[in-house]
Amino acid sequence: MPTGLMPYSIALLLLFLCGAAAAANVALIGVIGDKAAVLAIDGGDPKTVKVGQKWSGVTIVSVERTQATVEIDGKRRVLQIGQHYRAAAPVINRQSATLAADPRGHFVAEGTINGKSIRFLVDTGATTVAVPGYEAQRLGIDYLKGERAFSRTAGGLVEVFRVRFDSVKVGDIELANIEGIVIENGLEITLLGMSFLNRVEMQRAGQTMMLFRRF
Repeated sequence: MPTGLMPYSIALLLLFLCGAAAAANVALIGVIGDKAAVLAIDGGDPKTVKVGQKWSGVTIVSVERTQATVEIDGKRRVLQIGQHYRAAAPVINRQSATLAADPRGHFVAEGTINGKSIRFLVDTGATTVAVPGYEAQRLGIDYLKGERAFSRTAGGLVEVFRVRFDSVKVGDIELANIEGIVIENGLEITLLGMSFLNRVEMQRAGQTMMLFRRF
């Protein structure tokens, strides 16, 4: 007679299989001193994981100023801030973009915002896509209607306007409804920040960086 209870052996097997499942995609979003790393697993929300802790199959071994050593599937890997690790083989038909480093080692890209051309500088330290005021005017963005806020930059505290871009495109990768800010003064080039980069996988090889759309 059915009891409605799962047999003990099957329950144990399912528990084992769930616990053994490794993360398919691990992204290092940031670090907190040398105590913890901020990870995004399989495109999910960022989570702070302390050194020595394990989350979704990923163990934080150590944390330094711009990188973290993690253990996945029994192997240790060093991830830089903004870098992704994929356990599964990459899908070859995903949208992608190829970026080249400038003489200073910065990665730049030609792309579009709301269908209009613009030049980006990849900046994993920027929370959102950040656009200079003069570029926002050229793009026809009515940023003065956006929410006013303040952001701390290398030059100090600056006033910003929070906006949403209908689309941001780099290479073949086009993403919709991207969070951004407009900075009227002090910013010379548009920054391709984490509101875009969180949704791509970044692979660097020397002076070249490949971006692959994740979701």
